[in-house]
Amino acid sequence: MSACISQRKVVSYTSENDSQIERGCIVKKSCFVLLLCLLLTGCGPAEAPARPDRPQIVATVFPAYDFARAVCGELADVRLLLPPGAESHSYEPTPADILAVQDCDLFICLGGESDAWVDTILSAVEPRGEVLRMVDCVELLEEETVEGMQAQPGHDHSHDHDEHDHEAEEHSLGQVVGMDEHVWTSPCNAAAIVRTVGGRMETLDRPNAAAYRENAEAYAGQIDELDQRFADLFAAQPERTIVFGDRFPLRYFAEEYELDYYAAFPGCGTQTEPSAATIAYLTAKVRDEGIPTVWYIEFSNHLVADSIAEATGTQTAMFHTCHNVSRQEMEAGATYLSLMEQNFVSLKQYFG
Repeated sequence: MSACISQRKVVSYTSENDSQIERGCIVKKSCFVLLLCLLLTGCGPAEAPARPDRPQIVATVFPAYDFARAVCGELADVRLLLPPGAESHSYEPTPADILAVQDCDLFICLGGESDAWVDTILSAVEPRGEVLRMVDCVELLEEETVEGMQAQPGHDHSHDHDEHDHEAEEHSLGQVVGMDEHVWTSPCNAAAIVRTVGGRMETLDRPNAAAYRENAEAYAGQIDELDQRFADLFAAQPERTIVFGDRFPLRYFAEEYELDYYAAFPGCGTQTEPSAATIAYLTAKVRDEGIPTVWYIEFSNHLVADSIAEATGTQTAMFHTCHNVSRQEMEAGATYLSLMEQNFVSLKQYFG
């Protein structure tokens, strides 16, 4: 089995990041005041659970939902709060969602800035059950800018900047954009979270503790096996460079398997229009290193990846981060394991 991530870098936040987060929190809190007012006036009642005699589990994002349903099986009701295809960073829960969080036995959330709306719910309505944050289950990495990546919205890396701008660019590389919350993208982390969920369910529903333990270990064991397959695949590659013409919410994956990566934006970046210099840098990287594929993530319009691929005569491929799934994927029975298996097949073809 591959070794889990062991090295961490500590970097300070910038004052600009702090102010952006503060402004975002003010806006989100204003929205929640209105939602909570609706709750208090009786609007948007929560749906009654199908089996009120069973534990009720609510998960914000797909990985948490998938881990919980694998652990619980038929022993508990598991609900995904975000609809398929929804963007967690900008999601605005309904009054019924808030009541579901308040009344569930276990609430599993991401626990970072991208779902800051969760903290607003938890501070406004006291849940009767337990709260499990996935970011508390593993060691965290900082989300950072790397060479060629557009560091912030509207910041152009073109060569006609003055000396001060060049110095600002250099200093932005490696600076923290925020804690990277996409912890599940490392299979090693995913297995650890599954086992943590199993442990919580053992405590919550002691008569079925053995079943939860068995289910958790079975699913985590499958993820461990996939982790080993990824490790074996990458161990055979002398060069492990990947280029994303998109956001890069895969730092945990890259760190675990010691991949070199280049991308247009950080994982939680809100930018959609990269600078000309960013496109030029990534295009040159693909051409100069003979990289055969430019990657993009799910729900992306992949215009940047298409542009780079067209300029270099290469192909594009999707890497599914598992953050959320489409309705079609949900109905087809997609799981974290099946989506990561797809990624494994794509990467095996990529490395030949």
